Amino acid sequence: MKKVLVLLLLLCCAKGLSQNQSLTIFAASSLTESFTEIGREFSKESGVAVRFQFAGSQILRTQLENGAKADVFASADTNTKLEKILEPPQIFARNRLIVITPKRGLARVKTLADLAQPNVKLVIAQATVPVGIYTRQMLKNLQATKRFGANFESQVLKNVVSEESNVRQVALKVRLGEADAGVVYATDVTPELRANVIEIAIPERQNVVASYPIAVLREATNKNAARDFTAYVLGLAGQGILHKWGFIKKP
Repeated sequence: MKKVLVLLLLLCCAKGLSQNQSLTIFAASSLTESFTEIGREFSKESGVAVRFQFAGSQILRTQLENGAKADVFASADTNTKLEKILEPPQIFARNRLIVITPKRGLARVKTLADLAQPNVKLVIAQATVPVGIYTRQMLKNLQATKRFGANFESQVLKNVVSEESNVRQVALKVRLGEADAGVVYATDVTPELRANVIEIAIPERQNVVASYPIAVLREATNKNAARDFTAYVLGLAGQGILHKWGFIKKP
């Protein structure tokens, strides 16, 4: 009887410890919906609470470089430059770009060529933000086809009226009608946003595919749980959720 009581006590203690565990995840803003759902499902299975900090990858990277505490970092680009503080990263998803325009009001941008027309108001991400880097590369790729003119890239960039610190701010400005067009990830066109914007596809050959790496911090407070979360993201359940939210499956 005593042995049974001791065993029950140990099990209760173990359960209590699991419930008291928590993880802090730094994740790119484009992962907001998918990672929120992944975190909820992971918590149900593991009993580990998950807290997220969503922002532009470059902002999160700077915070980590300056000593911010986190257990896992999920970025929208592979150029993290955090080798000293991260365990080896793994690619867990891919994404692609898309142009969006507001549904309400006069549609000034109906094709990709229209991005270079005079007086078009374009919103993109800053050049230090992954999606901003990809956007500029995509414009170079379109110009190289020679279908859009030799000065297409520079003409489009002249129409930029705002450069945002993360992709969700780009999407918001287009949704509010503060711009004629914006460049975001395909996954940013959530059901809520889709009701307010028109999507303009970018040809596959000229588009840019973003690879998303995930890694555990070397100084993670709860390293075992952090590795479990990473495994969940890379596993069938996590991949299913990411695919549901529009991400391209990991290579």
